[in-house]
Amino acid sequence: MAKVTFLGLGVMGYPMAGHLVAKGHEVTVYNRTTAKAEAWAAEHGGAFAATPAKAAEGADFVMACVGNDDDLRSVCMGADGAFAGMAKGAVFVDHTTVSAQVTRELADVAAGSGIGYVDAPVSGGQAGAENGQLVIMCGGAEGDYDAAAPIMDAYAKLHKRMGAVGDGQLTKMVNQICIAGLVQGLSEGIHFAEKAGLDPRAVVGVIGGGAAGSWQMVNRHGTMADDEFEHGFAVDWMRKDLAICLATAEETGATLPVTALVDQYYKDVQNMGGGRWDTSSLIKRLRRLMG
Repeated sequence: MAKVTFLGLGVMGYPMAGHLVAKGHEVTVYNRTTAKAEAWAAEHGGAFAATPAKAAEGADFVMACVGNDDDLRSVCMGADGAFAGMAKGAVFVDHTTVSAQVTRELADVAAGSGIGYVDAPVSGGQAGAENGQLVIMCGGAEGDYDAAAPIMDAYAKLHKRMGAVGDGQLTKMVNQICIAGLVQGLSEGIHFAEKAGLDPRAVVGVIGGGAAGSWQMVNRHGTMADDEFEHGFAVDWMRKDLAICLATAEETGATLPVTALVDQYYKDVQNMGGGRWDTSSLIKRLRRLMG
């Protein structure tokens, strides 16, 4: 078993860190809101620290799941950052969805101190984190990935090294690009069924087993039909991710017309007050537009 630090106890990080304890690892956590770290320690029996640097002292692995590029820089850099507390030979594993640019920037800094770095964004949402069934897309040196793999096993059903540092984040961008178009298509399909006088559940019961089937269809059609949107990844976070995708597309010369359009649809949802609704709330936009 390893000595592991976990930085960030949001809806994803809190259960992920808990799975590490359940697998027998010695875990110390840090959270910007100390009360959350105290509550986690009381529930799971691990320890907490006042700064990322203190939390990372003596750790074999430091895992992070925070909000965005700036949050990640904040927990990594400076006198109180994790890199200041990590020893040579330790490995930093970032589960945040961030830009490939900040990933490579921080990996270079880590390398200067002899610290390994694996970018490892996750897919599977809150339910995947709670059930230990996340899919993790990794980038980094093969040795660093191999070392971190048994740690990630605590909360992953699948993880794979996609290539060098940054390639995990690029793979996550593909994931979000695919989801954006898929959820819009599902929203339109359910909206059409409702307008045509069909039972959306019955329709999905038939088409879900065919070529149109998807995780989103199976797991979200019922709540979409019931106009319930408190079940998953928030629109605000999806727009953050899509902004990364669209900026990277500009850099690489990729063309993402559907992604750009759906991003604007999510902006409409935000303007409806739905920034914290889950991503399947695209159908609510259609209902409001079409009545």
